[in-house]
Amino acid sequence: MIRVELTDFNSQENAILSIRFDVFVKEQHVDPDLEIDGRDSQCLHALAFKDKEPVGTGRLLPDGHIGRMAVLKPFRSQGIGTQIFRALLTAVKDRKIERIILSSQVSAIPFYERFGFNPKGPVYREAGIDHQEMELNIP
Repeated sequence: MIRVELTDFNSQENAILSIRFDVFVKEQHVDPDLEIDGRDSQCLHALAFKDKEPVGTGRLLPDGHIGRMAVLKPFRSQGIGTQIFRALLTAVKDRKIERIILSSQVSAIPFYERFGFNPKGPVYREAGIDHQEMELNIP
């Protein structure tokens, strides 16, 4: 059973950072100084649990930017990322944000396209990984 909880950073800091460090720092070799950008306390965070274990996360910045989507490797391909993303999209609509922007790793572009996101601008490198800015305008 998967449960997604919307939370603030201070309440779930250890779980959120543990997931992100496992995925981004250990697995994808992102510099830890790039992973911690000082914006987490401003964000709404989504935290996915399988039973009681935190297994995935994502965040929504006040300007409508969704980021830091991560699911632990053993729990991928189970729809957890989709559930996290849907929870964040609902939060966007509740906040009446009209435009969502995200920075997708190129390999994840098809995931975001399923939700109606469109690529914007050229592919660029961030933290040694190819990324594509994507956006969705909400009617």
